[in-house]
Amino acid sequence: MPDENEFFIKSKRLGFRQWTKKDFEFALVLWADPEVTKNIIGKASLSENEIRERLYEEIQTYEKYGIQYWPIFLLEGDQFIGCCGLRPYDDQKKILEIGFHICSKQWRKGFASEAALAVIDYAFDKLKVSALFAGHNPQNEASRNLLFKLGFKYTYDEFYEPTGLIHPSYLFTAEDFSRKKC
Repeated sequence: MPDENEFFIKSKRLGFRQWTKKDFEFALVLWADPEVTKNIIGKASLSENEIRERLYEEIQTYEKYGIQYWPIFLLEGDQFIGCCGLRPYDDQKKILEIGFHICSKQWRKGFASEAALAVIDYAFDKLKVSALFAGHNPQNEASRNLLFKLGFKYTYDEFYEPTGLIHPSYLFTAEDFSRKKC
């Protein structure tokens, strides 16, 4: 379990830290869960090798860009909840992609919203991005509703190869963030 000092982002209930090679068991809990993976890759689950590759991709993204979909834990009890964070999207326009994968046993407890709000604050206040991009599986109503609640605006539909579906896409600008903060 993580040491509280490892958390570089904290919200009321959650702590964020970087993925490490020692986190395979956490990655396995999350990305072997068919309820989670059906929305992000369009299939029931990932194999252990695919999960290991996904974990290493997150670590490499952090090494290269200083961001990733960070693992999140309850501050009380250190329970692993899932991941939420950022990926490169459009470097020239300073736009990052936000995403969240929450363990299905932790759904409907407000963790995705709380985690996303913490990451949004971090992206605009610390990283000074111009906007955040997000997309979701068109069958995932909960993600759609959450993105609207967070202040994202629908922009267009985009083909997403991992699911083979056209995904709705959204943007949340620094200007939107400033207005919402007031």
